[in-house]
Amino acid sequence: MTTPQIALLALAIGVLIGAGICGLIYLAYRARAQAEAETSTTIPTGITDVLLSMEDAACVVDASGLVLATSHAAGLFGIVQGATLENQELRQLVRTVRSTGAPDTETMRISRGRTSLDPRLVSARASAVGARLTLLVIRDVTEQERLDRMRRDFVANTSHELKTPVGAVSLLAEAIDSAAEDPAQVRIFASRISAEATRLGQLTARIMSLSRLQAADGLSDVAAVAIDEVIAASVEAHAVQADSAGVELARGGDRDVWVRGDAQILIEAVGNLIANAIVYSPRGSRVGVGVKADEGVVEIAVSDQGIGISESDRERIFERFYRADEARSRRTGGTGLGLSIVKHAIHRHGGEVRVWSRPGRGSTFTIRLPRIDAPEPDDTGRRPKKKRAKKAPKAPRARTGESV
Repeated sequence: MTTPQIALLALAIGVLIGAGICGLIYLAYRARAQAEAETSTTIPTGITDVLLSMEDAACVVDASGLVLATSHAAGLFGIVQGATLENQELRQLVRTVRSTGAPDTETMRISRGRTSLDPRLVSARASAVGARLTLLVIRDVTEQERLDRMRRDFVANTSHELKTPVGAVSLLAEAIDSAAEDPAQVRIFASRISAEATRLGQLTARIMSLSRLQAADGLSDVAAVAIDEVIAASVEAHAVQADSAGVELARGGDRDVWVRGDAQILIEAVGNLIANAIVYSPRGSRVGVGVKADEGVVEIAVSDQGIGISESDRERIFERFYRADEARSRRTGGTGLGLSIVKHAIHRHGGEVRVWSRPGRGSTFTIRLPRIDAPEPDDTGRRPKKKRAKKAPKAPRARTGESV
């Protein structure tokens, strides 16, 4: 073998040896990187910044359940950086994702911290962000569930409530047809049809009113509103009802108090409270309407000496179509929407409604609204006139604590 051939052979052998060594080094580095990845608890770049910008509760946990990073909202569910993830359902979700390697989502109820008695419905999603790390995102869907349930209940209840008067009108029409030869019976059935039609009209009007209040748009006719005029219009509109029920209406409290809002909506809200108080009050009792003006707040209280409301009913009286006394409400033509309208009307004005009641001692509903200063008089020295409610038919007026 010649010298050049020996040199080429040596070069080839050298290249092969070098390539083998490089391959071994590469494999060693790769195995080391894989081992480090499997044992590393270093959070990938950028995840911490993403967590801090999230509105939902979120965290990164390692294989032992230790929380390494959190979003601001995570603390609402007792998830704290540096502590162990305590909720067993969340820990099980993390273990499932670690074993399968695929993201998973579950809906569950968890409490906000150790001392919370109000479990929240959440949608929890876990996904692997490393061999030992798992990203857990917790979205509170309690309010969404409540709204969906309210929407379903509203459709079901509305259908049921509308079927009752419609069915009654249909049956009464058949009864009139069968009693065509008896004028007295025809008049009785006709009056009952008229009553059911009136009830149907009231129900439809209240459903439309509630729908407008629950719409996304704001109040359409906002101006300075005199509470004196709201109370006067509400009392006047229900004077005939009070007189017929033998209930005294008494008005008192502070005067010349103003709020900002829609006068007609406020009149309807206060009127609904007065109407309810009259319905649930015994003959010869009193319904009081009082106004109290504190710094920045106006309170309108409607009190009665009626049957009162049980504690279990107080939690539900503002629900649509809910009636604390089903028999009495049916007898008086109640729709079960009045208090729901009151709640939404006052919330639209930035206020709240409170209730105090004891069975057998009566109830007091208190509307709280933001107070404003009285508007400046115009050039004639008069303040702007506000809208008034449509007057009720003239009838002997109920006795009142003072003239209204």
